[in-house]
Amino acid sequence: MSNKVAQHNHNTQNKIIIINDLTGFGKCSLTVEIPIISKLKVQCCPIPTSILSNHTAYESYYMKDITEDIPSYFSEWEKLELKFEGLLTGFLSNNKQFDIVKRIIERVKKDGTIAIVDPVMGDDGKKYISHNEEMCEKMREIVNIADIITPNLTEACILLGESYEEISQINDYELLVAKIESLIDMFLGKGIKKVVITGIEYENRILNFVKEYKNEMQIISNEKIGISRAGTGDVFSAIIAADAINNLNFYKSVERASDFVEKCIKESDIRNVPAEDGVCFEELLGQLR
Repeated sequence: MSNKVAQHNHNTQNKIIIINDLTGFGKCSLTVEIPIISKLKVQCCPIPTSILSNHTAYESYYMKDITEDIPSYFSEWEKLELKFEGLLTGFLSNNKQFDIVKRIIERVKKDGTIAIVDPVMGDDGKKYISHNEEMCEKMREIVNIADIITPNLTEACILLGESYEEISQINDYELLVAKIESLIDMFLGKGIKKVVITGIEYENRILNFVKEYKNEMQIISNEKIGISRAGTGDVFSAIIAADAINNLNFYKSVERASDFVEKCIKESDIRNVPAEDGVCFEELLGQLR
């Protein structure tokens, strides 16, 4: 009789790596992504980049950076011979994290993993104070090896070296559509397969511009409601990532992600939830199928 221990197959479920921070309060990042992706029947395997008591929009917070631990953390998964159907990245806070994440993406893509990158860098025409130009360049490198990206207009402009001010001042709808499509085509020209530029405001509507390689662009339109809230981008990208693994149509995925975010904002407004506390998604999870 053999003394060898039987090898276990750890790859019987669809799995996704989620690389983001873990925030205890103020619904965003892993705290939001894990329950939503799990509800959509994909096993979540988080890689925390840092641990926060609450996110940085509050007056004070505790934070522990765990960048140095990520390589050893991931190497244990390699020992288990884990295979992942998807990988989703969120906020990255320092140069070393960018380098580590790029190596992880390059490693898992060899096994056919779908890389979904939410290039969290800025909003309202400005990059976040935490991001310098070197970090922006490193994000460009990560975006260029992604399969799906979900930038807002600010992030798209930073990544492509375009002027946010000029684009945001376009009042003619047809000209706006043409310009946004030209941005998306630049991304597609780099080898990215699917792009959605999110959250563009036009005449009291929120527009998401969606395009796949060699397909026509579509525009998903939702009513502009409520106040700007933390974590809505994480809700959105979580649905996009799970749907990609589940082989759902990209346009339908963006449509339902947009609709779900809108419902979450409405629920949060009804409950008078402070903006920094994020969105009430728990009450609506049952609507995701």
